[in-house]
Amino acid sequence: MDITNKASFITTAGFCPDCGSILPLLNNQRGVTCYSCSRNWEPEVFGYMSMIYTVTFNNKDTYTSAKQFGNIEELEGPIINRQCLHCNNNKMSYATLQLRSADEGQTVFYTCTKCKYKETENS
Repeated sequence: MDITNKASFITTAGFCPDCGSILPLLNNQRGVTCYSCSRNWEPEVFGYMSMIYTVTFNNKDTYTSAKQFGNIEELEGPIINRQCLHCNNNKMSYATLQLRSADEGQTVFYTCTKCKYKETENS
């Protein structure tokens, strides 16, 4: 691999000094190739960057104790006044997700607090 370090302009660490694109993660000590302009760079292009990953797991005891005391609704999301189409209950919890493209609205998932009937709404 031919590594060239002659940059077109000065950029922040982690960005290609030739075209300004974000560089892919460094997988080996030989360097990295920009996906946009195909230039090769030595690991020094990342400066002193480091990656830190944190994975947080929910405590199982929280769910178990809430289920025992009947407070499971709190774990399903906020509660709103909305009539369930299945049992006519007046309270439903909801959660939102962005399932479609970014220029379209989000999808709202409603769950009845009484019968657990689920419905969706594209906003």
